[in-house]
Amino acid sequence: MAYELNRRSFLNAAVSAAGLVAMGPLLSACGGSGAQRAGVNSDAGLKAVLPAYVPNTAIKPDIPSVAGGPDVLTDPGFLGYPSTKIATVSGVPGRGGKYSAVTPLWGTIPPADNSFYQAMNKALGVELSMKPADGNNYNTIIPTMTAAKKLPDWIQLPWWWNSNFNTGGLVGSQLADLTPYLSGDNVKKYPNLAAIPTAAWRAGAWGDKLYGIPSFSTGFKVAGMVFYRRDVLEAKGITADQVKSADDLMKLGKELTDAKSGVWAFDDVYRYVYTAFGAPLKWKVDNGKLVHVYETQEFLDAADWHRKLAVAGYVHPDALAGDNAGGNTRFYGGKTLIGGGGQGAWNLADLQSGQAANPNYRRGAFNFFAADGKSTPRVDMGQSTDIISYLNINLKPEQIEECLAVANYLAAPFGSAEYTMINFGVEGLHYTMDGGMPKPTEAGQKEVQAKTYPFLAAPPSAVNNPTGDIVTKDLTAWQAANVKALAKPVFWGMNISMPQAQATADAGQGVEDTLKDVIHGKKSVQELKDAVTNWKSSGGGDRLIQWTNDNVLQKYGTGQ
Repeated sequence: MAYELNRRSFLNAAVSAAGLVAMGPLLSACGGSGAQRAGVNSDAGLKAVLPAYVPNTAIKPDIPSVAGGPDVLTDPGFLGYPSTKIATVSGVPGRGGKYSAVTPLWGTIPPADNSFYQAMNKALGVELSMKPADGNNYNTIIPTMTAAKKLPDWIQLPWWWNSNFNTGGLVGSQLADLTPYLSGDNVKKYPNLAAIPTAAWRAGAWGDKLYGIPSFSTGFKVAGMVFYRRDVLEAKGITADQVKSADDLMKLGKELTDAKSGVWAFDDVYRYVYTAFGAPLKWKVDNGKLVHVYETQEFLDAADWHRKLAVAGYVHPDALAGDNAGGNTRFYGGKTLIGGGGQGAWNLADLQSGQAANPNYRRGAFNFFAADGKSTPRVDMGQSTDIISYLNINLKPEQIEECLAVANYLAAPFGSAEYTMINFGVEGLHYTMDGGMPKPTEAGQKEVQAKTYPFLAAPPSAVNNPTGDIVTKDLTAWQAANVKALAKPVFWGMNISMPQAQATADAGQGVEDTLKDVIHGKKSVQELKDAVTNWKSSGGGDRLIQWTNDNVLQKYGTGQ
């Protein structure tokens, strides 16, 4: 899925660097103990400020998107690269302005003022000084800028660090209000931005105003899925449709595990199966009462199921020891046959790595199922995007308009002339066409493939794997088979700014540490219950639930 050098796996690495976070509502912590503005959007307020959606039809995918419920849509698939690179922007968008931009980069930072940056400035008609910062330290770099009130003109603030950055406190004080420029039909001035689904803009809306510009949006956002070695299981006569319940998956563990031969059925899969038991991502409303996932029986049932999986000896010892880094190596080598992960794992690089270990390698994923095998599968979806950029509040209106014109260029659809420029550079200098696909030159690998511009604005997701069409077909088919299972969780896409004490309680570190030991067979479910009780009484859990009920649910509803 080499969308911008496999944007999913790149972003998965970014999230791993930032720390694993739950796909709940977007949170931002506020300091102090006084009354805090929640920053939550009302339904009526959102309808007034969110941009209109006008799909881009200039480039037709080989595999069209399939719609599920409201705001649920599979990613389109492209087999190969569009042969005709259609231009979607007329002329040069900029008017000669000079701007600075900071984005995170997990990789080698390219040389300043390189040939690609120069070519991009010419194409954009502005002097945009790109200043990528180390993604591994980004969460400490940005707060120093905000404390000194020295933000660049354009900055990327990933949602998973909203608490670190206090994004809810920056909007309106250091970050510009884009509502007058993009709300409703105003966005139609920027057709490529208008082609970003309306739901994606929710992540950049705070207090019924629009501040952020989304990148990499998708209508199919899930925490992950349960993968399996399709080549191995099919050789044994086992197909994905045979797994329709938690018991089916447990029985498969027994069938596939052969410890004497160094083969275990499972790697760690808890994070990707617990919602099958009916547990919410984080919150649910039961007869009007707000309930945290830790308070649910389904949460305990899922943990107990995985504990039994570990105790039975079906989980690889290294996974039980906490070695997550070696998961891919175990999977490629056939030491584990079932594992969990995000969609970013399913890409061309994965196919190549797997086939290097075994020429027959093929990744598959089980369809979503309900643990009891009878209920209709339901999976809580995440917000449409993780990546939001913001403009500096000190920019003049004409400068904001110029930056939005640049953003419109950056959001050009997959395979367009602009997209090709942004992601591959200048033909002959940064890439050559090889077998119908752009192939980076040495200069392109050094200057272009370290992604920066897409973190300011980018089109909606597309699935594309050069020379690996089987991956594109498999992933898009899996999405289409499961799109009806996706549903919005409580507080979906709502930006919630909460006091620091509640943000700390929201992390539930004590419960999470105990949970890890339970699912690895080292502690009992009773000990998990005790950890939840302690979290509620002395870890701030009860206060978190009360605060969220009073300040979000009762005032703004569920966001669903």
